[in-house]
Amino acid sequence: LAVLAAGCGAERASAPGDGRLVLATTTSTYDSGLLDHIVPDFEAKYEATVQVIAVGTGQAIKTAENGDADVILVHARAKEDKFVAEGYGVDRRDVMYNDFVILGARSDPAGIEGMTDAAAALAKIAKAGASFASRGDESGTHAKELEIWQRAGIVPAGDWYMSLGQGMGATLTVANEKGAYTLADRGTYLSREGDLDLQVMVEGDPLLFNPYGVIRVSPEKWPEVNTELAAKFVEWLTSVETQEKIAAYQHSSGVPLFYPDSERWKAAQKD
Repeated sequence: LAVLAAGCGAERASAPGDGRLVLATTTSTYDSGLLDHIVPDFEAKYEATVQVIAVGTGQAIKTAENGDADVILVHARAKEDKFVAEGYGVDRRDVMYNDFVILGARSDPAGIEGMTDAAAALAKIAKAGASFASRGDESGTHAKELEIWQRAGIVPAGDWYMSLGQGMGATLTVANEKGAYTLADRGTYLSREGDLDLQVMVEGDPLLFNPYGVIRVSPEKWPEVNTELAAKFVEWLTSVETQEKIAAYQHSSGVPLFYPDSERWKAAQKD
């Protein structure tokens, strides 16, 4: 499993039939360790090399729109649907889900611990002027954060609001150092929990649901993509076997980091 820098478009990393697949994906699938857990199976089965561009969802989609990826695995449904509608992507499929949580230092200066209304919690943070670390990177997590602020009727601004332009792992590090609140996907938080003094303050709001989808880059838009291997990747990722492996990827406490959600997985549960 190789990790590439974003924007590798000057020279494509894969081409049809060469056994290399470029996957543009969110930092959460990489930072959580999920890709290291499942992708070697795909590489072995198809004698392939998967090269990962781990960035925010917005940047992953832009990378694919530029023809610099073969397939994307992301979590921002409105952006995913737009990507497909504009002809850049084909065959979007549900893969898995987890949820977002609002994290904070144990001192909890805004007094939000235990709340289940995410928008009300952010409103309390803003009113208190308590430090908040935002990814600020057009990722799926950032899009969800902005959606919650909008639901709260607040445009966050001021010294208390830190827009970092960083991935989830780096944002957690800053929030930890500053004692700030932040929004994170639960999977990445659990994978880093032992290194952090942050704890879950707000969870359980349906607004915090976090589904992931996989989409092949359209060969009509970019004929040079490795569409055959991308199609195999989509089939493999949504197969019951791989979905079971996603389900088995757990935190040391036994809590799953992601929950399988493909159509074939759901059909198999009914049998």
